[in-house]
Amino acid sequence: MLQVYLVRHGETLWNAARRIQGQSDSALTAKGEQQASQVAERVKSLGITHVIASDLGRTRHTAEIIADACGCSVTLDARLRELNMGVLEQRPIDTLTAEEESWRKTLVDGTEGGRIPQGESMAEMAARMHAALNACLDLPAGCRPLLVSHGMALGVLVSTILGLSPSAERRLRLRNCSISRVDYQQSAWLASGWIVETAGDVSHLDEPSLDELQR
Repeated sequence: MLQVYLVRHGETLWNAARRIQGQSDSALTAKGEQQASQVAERVKSLGITHVIASDLGRTRHTAEIIADACGCSVTLDARLRELNMGVLEQRPIDTLTAEEESWRKTLVDGTEGGRIPQGESMAEMAARMHAALNACLDLPAGCRPLLVSHGMALGVLVSTILGLSPSAERRLRLRNCSISRVDYQQSAWLASGWIVETAGDVSHLDEPSLDELQR
């Protein structure tokens, strides 16, 4: 059985300011760095052999803190990036027009094929996230990888492993520096392949953590 840990990046300046990040970037806050250190402390005894991260700065910084504690190097994989949110990237959420907010809502309300102009659909993101996860199957036997990615990206990955459509209503909260785990296994009592062991664990954090739309 292959166990893969999934970690969302630490809090960023734009998370705290409620600005849309997507594939634009924003630095970790001091709290975000603290969260990454707390994740690192939690996982350093788990035998992590590979730390693989989205190539955006906020995930790379989080991954470097974790990898240092685990004695690993960081491998970057652009397939683990956040959803491309097109023309709304870098915008404060509370400045969106009614039309712009309707575009954003198509990403979370179950709209089939929803996307922001010049952006990416949830199905397109799910395909690349699954490709990145499946690449872990090619690692040497006995490896235990940890992937550092983003809230919407990890959410669609976990949800689709559970059998939901990529465009299904979002009902999974993955806060900054939450830990999830998925396993690749064969079982008489579970579906073969990827299964979800845990999702969204923040018990290692000593302060409340943000989700994408926290007020």
